[in-house]
Amino acid sequence: MAQVQRMSRLMIKTLRDDPADAETLNHKLLVRAGYVRRTAAGIWTWLPLGKKVLENITRVVREEMDAIGGQEVLLPALLPKESYDASGRYDEYGDLLFRLKDRKGAEYLLGPTHEEIFTQVVKDQITSYKDLPVILYQIQTKYRDEARPRAGVLRGREFQMKDSYSFDTTDEGLIEAYQLHRAAYIRIFERLGLDHRIVSAVSGAMGGSASEEFLAPAPAGEDTFVDCPACDYAANTEAVTFKATPVDGSAHGPVEELDTPDTPTIETLAAHLDVPASATLKNLLVKVDGEIVAVGVPGDREVDLGKLGEHLAPAVVELVTAEDFEDRPDLVRGYVGPQGLEKVRYIADPRIAPGTAWITGANKPGTHAKNVVAGRDFEVDDYLDVVVVEAGDPCPKCGTGLKLDRAIEIGHIFQLGRKFADAFQLDVLGQNGKPVRVTMGSYGIGVSRAVAALAEQTADEQGLCWPREIAPADVHVVAAGKALQTELALDVAEKLGAAGVRVMVDDRAGVSPGVKFTDAELIGIPKILVAGRRSAEGVLELKDRRTGEREELTVDEAIVRLVAQG
Repeated sequence: MAQVQRMSRLMIKTLRDDPADAETLNHKLLVRAGYVRRTAAGIWTWLPLGKKVLENITRVVREEMDAIGGQEVLLPALLPKESYDASGRYDEYGDLLFRLKDRKGAEYLLGPTHEEIFTQVVKDQITSYKDLPVILYQIQTKYRDEARPRAGVLRGREFQMKDSYSFDTTDEGLIEAYQLHRAAYIRIFERLGLDHRIVSAVSGAMGGSASEEFLAPAPAGEDTFVDCPACDYAANTEAVTFKATPVDGSAHGPVEELDTPDTPTIETLAAHLDVPASATLKNLLVKVDGEIVAVGVPGDREVDLGKLGEHLAPAVVELVTAEDFEDRPDLVRGYVGPQGLEKVRYIADPRIAPGTAWITGANKPGTHAKNVVAGRDFEVDDYLDVVVVEAGDPCPKCGTGLKLDRAIEIGHIFQLGRKFADAFQLDVLGQNGKPVRVTMGSYGIGVSRAVAALAEQTADEQGLCWPREIAPADVHVVAAGKALQTELALDVAEKLGAAGVRVMVDDRAGVSPGVKFTDAELIGIPKILVAGRRSAEGVLELKDRRTGEREELTVDEAIVRLVAQG
């Protein structure tokens, strides 16, 4: 027997207009339909309908995690600073951490993720290879002090997440656990009705040998990913690679200095010399853990600071300031070139390949140089893919021009390796009686983000349109208004509930049929069953919320149909 929710008793308040601060579709509709309420910036209250959707997603995640042998635990959200000091992440997280002290002065944090604590739990509980492999998971509230919470529940300071961790003694075991999670994630997102892409990603500060993201394409997405129209390649833009292909630079003449007054930018330089920006070399100065580093890219491209940060993690990357130039008079602002640079590490995008010639700064005010050849006139310390990826860039796999799309990250899986096991000396007794260092995987799903992603992907002009698996009910029964219609609606709702169908019935008195129909569309339950003008004949109207298809059925026919669909 399923629950029957009567709207006359349900705490729900729908709104006709979008919230003034709402920017994204999920923010507008989840608030208007009475699923969530803003408590503070980035902090949300899940109202009864929203909690049901959240719990339905949680149920699907839990079922699939249990199916691969995962064991559910619940770790604290309030964590001791010492655990994050041991891994180095107390400092790495920077301003994203919520930090606090207790009355005795001991330092704590609100957990953004739990690799450290899971590692400590396993170290305490497991001592022999015979107890491995093991997969542990939790569905828990996480905290990150976002500088600009936005997009409703999509990017909050408090959010629901499933994080799981695999522990094994061999790399082969880690790969097997990784593949188990990958397959489970595919099943989860298919059951949730989420259109998703699996893309290559960078591990960044998490470390490890491999990682992939699960992305839900949506205009409100914060991530940009690339798709190849000719092959199966897909990747987060931070993971797109470009191969450096050396060219023969012997035909280029010697370096020649050019008088270029008032040309500190690529735009002014290209205009002054009447050359394309692509012929110039842009050198961006940044600080990496306080050390000045130059980053070279073609003049018509931009440096992706996020991508650079991922490559150099856990180091902190920031732009240089005017004060930094004052401390280094050898660095001439707007006229920096890689040739002759001293005490500066030089990173270049692979497009600055050996043998390529460029127009670039001459390290003198108002002066540039041409015929500056990579590998002849300057050396590159590190080649890193650091440009902002653009539509049409060649696919690393087949060479076809790539497409760019926006998406919401809904899952991420990592082969962590032994980073955290090394930090906490997580060893078990091996088959040969000697200690073996454990290897780990880390796997996350944004549970509350999945709610937002589904709202973004499935909503239409009328409102939300939930897939049945996660909707707050299977059918929304609407009493058009009169006593007879309300009586029939309640009777049908009780019969459907007795047959195991989840029902919400709009039995509100004093609410017009038009408002009830509008609310039914806005709330987004998959089927709408209306007790209307033919109620006296025992005839109801069944509407499919997604397709808009309608048909008239007798009470018995409607019950049989809806029970069968359940």
